[in-house]
Amino acid sequence: MIKKAYIAGGCFWGMEDLFRVRPGILDTEVGYIGGENEKPSYKYHPGHAEGIELTYDSDETSFRDILDYFFRIHNPTTLDRQGNDLGSSYRSAIFIQNDEEEATAKEMIQIVEDSGRWDGKVVTTLEPISTFWPAEPEHQDYLLRNPNGYTCHFERFGSFV
Repeated sequence: MIKKAYIAGGCFWGMEDLFRVRPGILDTEVGYIGGENEKPSYKYHPGHAEGIELTYDSDETSFRDILDYFFRIHNPTTLDRQGNDLGSSYRSAIFIQNDEEEATAKEMIQIVEDSGRWDGKVVTTLEPISTFWPAEPEHQDYLLRNPNGYTCHFERFGSFV
């Protein structure tokens, strides 16, 4: 079954670049989610996170697998920050679509905290799904087109589960 997941964990370029090659991920799109205005842009997106929409085949990967990887490629213990990027646009967030996703997200946060791999408490927010606004074309597949472009995302640990 084809499903979508919505997450944010800092600059969307790095998240997209790592997720695009994961098993079961069919498509990635970067954009803005969880904010105040309609039709946000890179220059004006108050309250929105730089997020990513993942289209995946649930027969090949699961929401839990996606979150496991999510918590391995960004620091979920830094409030509104990833690397040099500061502000709520760079928050760690999971955008929840249903009760099953919420339960899975809470379970994964507890597993990550109990692991002790990250210093500090997980500050990832669970936010209700809202409109996902695709980012401008120049931000899509950015690191494919700019292989030496900025990213603060990399795989830091093996699986949590």
